[in-house]
Amino acid sequence: MSIQTDLMAKLDANQQQIIDIRRHLHQHPELSFHEKETAAYIKAFYQGLDCTITDYGEGYGFVVDITGGKPGPTLALRADFDALAVQEDNDLPFKSVNPGVMHACGHDGHTAYLMVLAKALIEMKDRLAGNIRIIHQNAEEVSPGGAKGMLAAGVLNGVDNVIGLHVMSSMPTGSIGYHLNETQTGRANFTITFTGKGGHASMPHLSNDAIVAGSYFVTAVQTVVSRRIDPFDTASVTIGSFDGAGSYNAIKESVTLKGDVRVMKESTRTTVRDQIEQIAHGVETMFGVTAAIDYDDNYPVLVNDPELTTQVIDSIKAAKIPEITTVFDCGPQDPSEDFAYFAQNTPSCFFYVGCQTADGANHPHHSPDFMLNEDALIIAAKAAGTATLAYLNAE
Repeated sequence: MSIQTDLMAKLDANQQQIIDIRRHLHQHPELSFHEKETAAYIKAFYQGLDCTITDYGEGYGFVVDITGGKPGPTLALRADFDALAVQEDNDLPFKSVNPGVMHACGHDGHTAYLMVLAKALIEMKDRLAGNIRIIHQNAEEVSPGGAKGMLAAGVLNGVDNVIGLHVMSSMPTGSIGYHLNETQTGRANFTITFTGKGGHASMPHLSNDAIVAGSYFVTAVQTVVSRRIDPFDTASVTIGSFDGAGSYNAIKESVTLKGDVRVMKESTRTTVRDQIEQIAHGVETMFGVTAAIDYDDNYPVLVNDPELTTQVIDSIKAAKIPEITTVFDCGPQDPSEDFAYFAQNTPSCFFYVGCQTADGANHPHHSPDFMLNEDALIIAAKAAGTATLAYLNAE
């Protein structure tokens, strides 16, 4: 029996285990940088298996190292395991038991498939020409992101390439999506507090209205993309929060705005930041207010290495995995992802596994009713496993 056939058989035999693990994780989610019990649960799964477990970084991220029986390169496979501050709205038997916390992005599925895939690879490690590092990463959802801390601790030292994936509820189950080069947006977040002088609503001439200044900023910042970014480039600037609540008869002394920036080129990031800060300082001068700016440039643009990504996708196509119905270039994706730090450090591939529910309903990521088709989990395991065997030239 070929090693590819053997791996597929092992995964088929353990498909229910993948689902059971996913459901346990879904029922017991933990927020970024607070995933103590989740990490302990995952580590317990590997006890007694022929592998080495090592913590990396100051959070709860860790790796499982699998040493192959033959010399060769080292490939890292990564999955994230944190949840979101979302109150689940699904009526499921394994619904989250933690109020206000939910696996609303599929990280429970990522972790479940990788755990079972790792176990299967451990069982056949003597036939592998090279080594595998399983990265169980914490805190993908919240800046600065778990990947950054694990990188600083040396998690990719000695690693030649990295492969990761994300389930996508917007893509049909059975589909594999990919893209070469710039694949997911880079991200920044900012908070700006405009401070003027409060006063009575009947005497605006004795006050300095921060709401007016903040409102002008919201309008003016819309020109950053429309007038400062090349039309052939991509960027977005969103004001997601305007905290100006007060009394109907009082002029606000200060307002706080929170914004989000997405870009597809790192060079664009600098342009957007400079323009936002310039507009904020212009508002200071125009309205006689002060602007306190807290600007957080965080996740970089996720760039897929063309050679590795082509190799990964070609291996998946060649394997003719029966559950995979289509493999397609899905184009750049709007969300940001801290896997980008790994890709910035080491040539990497990040691809997508469709997980749309069978009824075709819309269950967006990060929403209270996010759901995934659990049939996608065996597809994720088989796709990643196939790419791993091809990479290591396994016999």
